Amino acid sequence: MKCKLADIAEFNPKESLKKGTVAKKVAMDQLQPFCRDILSYTLEPFNGGTKFRNGDTIMARITPCLENGKTAKVAILDDRETGFGSTEYIVFRAKAGISDEDYLYYLICSPLVRDAAIKSMVGSSGRQRVQIDVVQNLEIDLPSITEQRKIGALLRFLDDKCQLNNKINDNLYEMVNAYYTSLFKENDCEMTTVGNYAERIYSGGTPMTSNAAYWNGTFGWFSSGETRNRFVISTEKTITQAGIDNSSTKLATKYDIVMASAGQGFTRGQTSMLLIDTYVNQSVIVIKSERKILPYLFWNLANRYDELRAISDSSSIRGSLTTKMIAAFEIPLANEQSLQAFADFAWSVIPQIENNLLENERLTALRDSLLPKLMSGEIDVSGIQL
Repeated sequence: MKCKLADIAEFNPKESLKKGTVAKKVAMDQLQPFCRDILSYTLEPFNGGTKFRNGDTIMARITPCLENGKTAKVAILDDRETGFGSTEYIVFRAKAGISDEDYLYYLICSPLVRDAAIKSMVGSSGRQRVQIDVVQNLEIDLPSITEQRKIGALLRFLDDKCQLNNKINDNLYEMVNAYYTSLFKENDCEMTTVGNYAERIYSGGTPMTSNAAYWNGTFGWFSSGETRNRFVISTEKTITQAGIDNSSTKLATKYDIVMASAGQGFTRGQTSMLLIDTYVNQSVIVIKSERKILPYLFWNLANRYDELRAISDSSSIRGSLTTKMIAAFEIPLANEQSLQAFADFAWSVIPQIENNLLENERLTALRDSLLPKLMSGEIDVSGIQL
């Protein structure tokens, strides 16, 4: 059935939320690229913005957020609870009996809608926005509600498995965290510095962005915003050998600790462990250490986000961390026996976390290859039993 997108989805549906009411807020930087699930939110008084309920799809309408895959399906609210977020979202809600909410989410993510939305953008460079009326008038070849549910369920299964792997990884991380707490009592202990445990602490750089010869190569290039991932198995951008040779970027290797020294929103102070080799930019601090010490440093620093933010806020008006600050950052002096016990336990868990992330990468690739084929009708789902 041919129809317009506005015929099958409500755009920015009306919701009642009085100003000053404390509600769950999803900021733009809390949406993960090309990820269905909203992983974090804050509780804040409502003072404006888009409003949504569970089952709604929210899509960034501003560049570069839309191009970066900031589209999610809301599932963080209770029944009849209303949340809110950026004014730069478009909210889509399925129409009962006409469209399925899972199908609608994947339709919005598909090239059929996503590419058209990107092409519709107008405005000054760097602040372009989607023309909502263009998206509303997109012609969609809508399958029956039964087929929609089958398509939505097939794709949802893959995202659900990724979500399960993420929950397993969260539990594995917290299990190691609990062991850290039991081993290292930080009260009344002798202190040392990160610099005394590290072999090297440094930052990188950025190849000239206007030179196409420096980009889209075979070498990973890691920026501060990517520290939102606790463990890193890929980078959003790549560079060429020419980009490496003609910039101050530096190589960080697998299992190095990386920290955001600057960045927007919640970025600064976030700490990650690399599970790949990658070059890094100037807003990333790399900490290298020996294998026995790395887990201790990582779990300590990853849990001290607020302290890191505090020292960066005190250093300048804009706030930033430097390699000297991190080298001087105090950390409890651990005895050799505890260091080794913790390292042995952590290194038994880290490969499990890595395997789950790699499986998620494969499942995501499968989902992305199926998505346009299912939406275009190239794959017939009529015979599938769910």
